[in-house]
Amino acid sequence: MTDNQRIQTDVIPVEVAKTLDGLFRERVRRSPQSIAYRDYDVTAEKWIDYTWAEMVRAIARWQTALSSENLTPGDRVAVMSRNCPQWVMFEQAAIGLGLVVVPLYTEDRAENAAYCLQHSGAKLLLVEKLTQWETFSEVREQLTELSRIVVMTLSVDEAPQPNDERVVALSGWLPEQVGESKQNKHSDSDPHALATIIYTSGTTGRPKGVMLSHHNILTNAHASAQIVTVTSDDLLLSFLPLSHTFERTAGYYVPMMCGATIAYARSIQQLQEDLLTIRPTILVSVPRIYERIYAGIRTKLDEGPAFAKKLFNLAVDVGYSRFEYQQGRGRWRPAHLLWPLLDKLVARKLMDKLGGRLQQVMSGGAALSPEISRIFIGLGLPILQGYGMTETSPVISANRLDNNLPSSVGPPIPGVEVKLGEHNALLVRGPNVMLGYWNNPEATRAIISDDGWLNTGDIASIDEQGRITITGRLKDIIVTSTGEKVPPADMEAAILRDPSFEQVMVIGEGRSYLSALVVLSKRGWENVAAQCKVQADSAQLAENEQARERVLEMITQQIREFPGYAKLYQVALIPEPWTVDNEMLTPTLKLKRAKIMERYKDIIEGLYARRSEGKNG
Repeated sequence: MTDNQRIQTDVIPVEVAKTLDGLFRERVRRSPQSIAYRDYDVTAEKWIDYTWAEMVRAIARWQTALSSENLTPGDRVAVMSRNCPQWVMFEQAAIGLGLVVVPLYTEDRAENAAYCLQHSGAKLLLVEKLTQWETFSEVREQLTELSRIVVMTLSVDEAPQPNDERVVALSGWLPEQVGESKQNKHSDSDPHALATIIYTSGTTGRPKGVMLSHHNILTNAHASAQIVTVTSDDLLLSFLPLSHTFERTAGYYVPMMCGATIAYARSIQQLQEDLLTIRPTILVSVPRIYERIYAGIRTKLDEGPAFAKKLFNLAVDVGYSRFEYQQGRGRWRPAHLLWPLLDKLVARKLMDKLGGRLQQVMSGGAALSPEISRIFIGLGLPILQGYGMTETSPVISANRLDNNLPSSVGPPIPGVEVKLGEHNALLVRGPNVMLGYWNNPEATRAIISDDGWLNTGDIASIDEQGRITITGRLKDIIVTSTGEKVPPADMEAAILRDPSFEQVMVIGEGRSYLSALVVLSKRGWENVAAQCKVQADSAQLAENEQARERVLEMITQQIREFPGYAKLYQVALIPEPWTVDNEMLTPTLKLKRAKIMERYKDIIEGLYARRSEGKNG
């Protein structure tokens, strides 16, 4: 079946669903025996399927258990678990009772998660493992509202946290079974009522609780389903955390709305194996996954024969030229006749490693490097880049299969308006715009105007066809002492195309030139050490002048297409990676620029002092 023949026949309209639990109820009514979810059972060591009808019966048990906790509609309940059918059971049971779900990142720091729990006033917390709750030991006194902690993998006879009667095992908390009369509870709440509070990742301070209504998410899911064709024959592999709005809408509610099946990946580390086992037709991801795949390809090509690299590059060039021709932006070339052979020799091998059935791939959450996009599209993987934010449920715009300009994030989705405001900031208005920030009216007023326009904080341009291109972030723009305005994200993405680099942050605010803080990959440290003829010890290399010079040369190669004022003059090698644990990254793996600047302020001062003394890095 070609993409043009993929016809959606069973999309549930917003007015029929009304609420998120109403959407689930309608999906069960329409396709009770279809496979809803697929998950790996570690105990049984096999993949288990759940039909929609089986999910209904399971959710009834969860609702009975929740009903015993003295909760009332509007109360907040939190979940801190990997993606799995139980995550869905918990949420559907909760919203069916009128409760408000607060998702937390499993890899978040305890202090940050505790803040979200206390700020939201969550009364119940579902965690996957007891160790997750144990990490809260030093901040537990802050959680004054929390009255119940349910542990999914705790056995009934296993001793929970000493002297903490709030902790119970899921197996003992859930009733064995419930009667037919108790099944399928639905609150029939107002579609515009609060459904969830999703905390932002906190790149510039404390996380803010984004309040999204049933209507916010439903309308966004329905509009997204008009852009990306999803059918009941589709199978999605879910691996982005459900605490991420992008996965929540695109990888959970859109498939439910369209009747597709969702399989939950075991882990990022096992993603390659799961792709081969599940063989998904649709993938929803952030750029980092594509960057890792690309890095692996580059490594193999660099280590292989020169002929293989030439053949690969030829396949990409011809494939991308065909793509431009099909999009109406390029001419037909005789080289296109080579594609069947290049597809067999090169492209099909990559597609097979991804399961061999992918028809559509979405990328969002951050900018995807044009070079990486070009390679995957050239090899036949139709990546559709989109754009959004938690505050907009989250999708604002997206490319389409027949209107895919990889350098842009596409036109706005149906029902969403966009325009440019002061300093070319992108403004958004539509049914997907949040209700506001939880208990933070000042922040709400600062981002949403009286007439409903939300300021994204991103700098953009809009072409004559309505396609949006994000050119920078207002708060992240570097203004040098010479007055040049430099968006660092584009430069960082270009540098990261080289698999020698693991993390990079361009700096230079108020300075006369730009520099960079760099964390090399394992391969990067080894390569630089070999070229400098020293041991691959990251701490020693960070102090090695020759190593810094070599890394600067590598960076210069990656950003050679940038304007002259975007040249980097200094580099500092950082021995330890930036992680969530050391507070340099948000749970969504975005750089906490202010934190990094503060942590390495002495190193940064040393960079600029070194050049002023006439020493080039």
